Amino acid sequence: MELFGNTMETLYLYGLIIGGILTFLYILLSDILEGIFEVLSDSLFNPTLVLSFITLLSGTGFVMEKLTSLNSLLILAGSTVTALVLVTLLNIFVLVPLSSAEESNTYAVEDLQGRIGKVIITIPVDGYGEVLISGNGGNIAKAAKSLDNTLIKEGTEILVIDIDNGVLHVAPYEGASIHM
Repeated sequence: MELFGNTMETLYLYGLIIGGILTFLYILLSDILEGIFEVLSDSLFNPTLVLSFITLLSGTGFVMEKLTSLNSLLILAGSTVTALVLVTLLNIFVLVPLSSAEESNTYAVEDLQGRIGKVIITIPVDGYGEVLISGNGGNIAKAAKSLDNTLIKEGTEILVIDIDNGVLHVAPYEGASIHM
């Protein structure tokens, strides 16, 4: 079968090459293009999924044209179904979990207020040290200053009272012992 004066095999090859080049360019320029496509990404248009669909459709069609003697319309239908299934699986099992994981690993500094930690670098009088706060998502080490400008030695358990410009203001914690 021919379309636009080219065989279907040639059209699939062009689609595969163009899809691959556009995917490569999208990877390189994704930060710039993200703002452009943000309006469209709320709808069904996701550049990653569209480029994946074009590449998979073209690749599957090209291979089936080369290896089988099936009718070109049947190959186009089979390639379309295969590409839809694979892009759907890509979206469900890769893209959606990645977008959720990216959000779940972040924290706001304000979330540290009221948390208990341990001094890992002694906090001198009128100076700065470092504290380690452990949690389910991992450990966070932050610069700290004594709330009442007193010496807090390394290994002392602390309570985060306030946060100012990313620096934790802490006081010694005399509650139940925590294990780090």
